[in-house]
Amino acid sequence: MTRKLPPLTWLRAFEASARSLSFTQAAVELNLTQAAISKQVKLLELYLREQLFIRNPRSLELTKTGAAYLPKVRDSFDRLAAGTYEVFGRRRSELLTVRCAVGFSVNWLGPRLPRFMERHPGLFIRIVSSVWGEEFDREQFDFDIRYGVGKWPGLNSQRLTWETITPVCSPLLLQGENAIRRPEDLANHPLLHVLGYEEGWGLWLNAAGLGGEIDKGRGLHFDTSLIAFEVAAKGAGVALGRSSMTGEDLLSGRLVTPFDLAIPIDEAFHLISPPEETAHPDAILFRDWLREEAGLEKAAETLK
Repeated sequence: MTRKLPPLTWLRAFEASARSLSFTQAAVELNLTQAAISKQVKLLELYLREQLFIRNPRSLELTKTGAAYLPKVRDSFDRLAAGTYEVFGRRRSELLTVRCAVGFSVNWLGPRLPRFMERHPGLFIRIVSSVWGEEFDREQFDFDIRYGVGKWPGLNSQRLTWETITPVCSPLLLQGENAIRRPEDLANHPLLHVLGYEEGWGLWLNAAGLGGEIDKGRGLHFDTSLIAFEVAAKGAGVALGRSSMTGEDLLSGRLVTPFDLAIPIDEAFHLISPPEETAHPDAILFRDWLREEAGLEKAAETLK
């Protein structure tokens, strides 16, 4: 069915003039001359075969027909603007923005980003760190990287890591009077906890056969793994490392694993996105790169 509609330029001229009751103000708003606005409105009136304005010497008035037509035109423009935003979004020209748990951004994402930049030179992204899993704001972020079991109602979730947990500490704690040699030796050192992790010291201690011998809740509690690893590296306690988070520190020797007991867990880091496909033109490239890195991570874990 063919829709018989007036030209959009005529409707824009009418809406701006009716809103301000001034051809001059409408001309300024639409960056046209007053004569052009007046002509477009006149053409619209001829098209509709109705007078929309009463033209007084120094002012404009809407006719009854014009006053009835104005809300219809404004509603159409509002719907068109909303539809355009829904499909294309206001942020297509902005940087792709990813919110990420601060520990993960430093320990997993950061070391890998140079590979992304090498593959896609000139393509830049914005990383915003977070501590807690706040509600996903699709107006501000294209993606979120969040820790959990992968269930966030109303959002898409793609797993990025396959975690195991094992104690990590400074090499200094492997020597001296209270040297850590057996799991039982953990009783002589503070346990370092990270808030928000459901699977923690209790799970590992049970697997080591120490569930009833060492208080799983004692020690220091922090809101990010970064602080826990820093305290552990200074020799002030033993942290429970997740495999995705400790790679750089273990490789450098800043932290060591005193026991050969790594327990698989269900929690992991996931890429979170809105249910509809994000409109940002760089989103697919970044998502596919993350999937590739996650695949390499999973393959490395399988070989261990």
